Amino acid sequence: MSNPYVLPDGNVQISFSGGRTSAYMLHQILEANDGLPDRAVVTFANTGREMPETLDFVHDCSIQWGVPIVWLEYDRPDNKVFYKKTDYKLASRNGEPFELLIKSKKYLPNPTARFCTSELKILTMKRFLTKGLGWKEWSACIGIRADERHRVKKDANERWRQWYPLVDAMVSKEDVNSFWANKSFDLKLDNSSGSTPKGNCDFCFLKSEAVLASMSRQYPERVKWWAKMEDEIGISFRSGRKLSEFVDFVNKQQDWVFDDESFFCQSDDGECTG
Repeated sequence: MSNPYVLPDGNVQISFSGGRTSAYMLHQILEANDGLPDRAVVTFANTGREMPETLDFVHDCSIQWGVPIVWLEYDRPDNKVFYKKTDYKLASRNGEPFELLIKSKKYLPNPTARFCTSELKILTMKRFLTKGLGWKEWSACIGIRADERHRVKKDANERWRQWYPLVDAMVSKEDVNSFWANKSFDLKLDNSSGSTPKGNCDFCFLKSEAVLASMSRQYPERVKWWAKMEDEIGISFRSGRKLSEFVDFVNKQQDWVFDDESFFCQSDDGECTG
């Protein structure tokens, strides 16, 4: 049986989200291919709202495994949409790329218009590959596991073909957890039954109210940027939930509400990936 992690022919972009699953995928690809040839590139798109631990983890993977990771950010030089290359030290940490996008759009992303994912991640990486590297077409390697197969997209694209090696390898969240349990370094964010509630953008509007409530207690300073964007644009990231009012409500509650699964809305539309 062929190794599911062997690179397909042609140019290959390995999208690293900064989480445990995509890092596991990167490790397996490196092992199967004895490193990476010049036709393969690893990209990380920074929105400026990732937790510091995520940025540390991306940097650690690069250093520990000796693999170059291209750090990218959404940019608008001369008010024309483009990308910016950055690195661990210079990466935005106060939402600058995200804020730039919001102010250019003059409205906020929401569960039905998730332009933040497409612009800050997918299209930013595409602009780098086409304009920076001159690629005409490529295989886009995406870290989706076999136990989340419902997220797989087979849409035809004029530029890239999706490649899901973890699905082909039948990898589950238990496999990923076992891998990191035996490693000398790890993502220093809570692992809750195979998911990372604090991963991706810190106060992403797709996170459940229970997660947002907990984070607002633990990281009150990090919600301020999101509330500021809502105030400046005049709408909310999620209809019916103004973050400043939600946080004020949470702060008035006693600690027992965090142990009552029925107190906060537990629905979760699924966080972004990239």
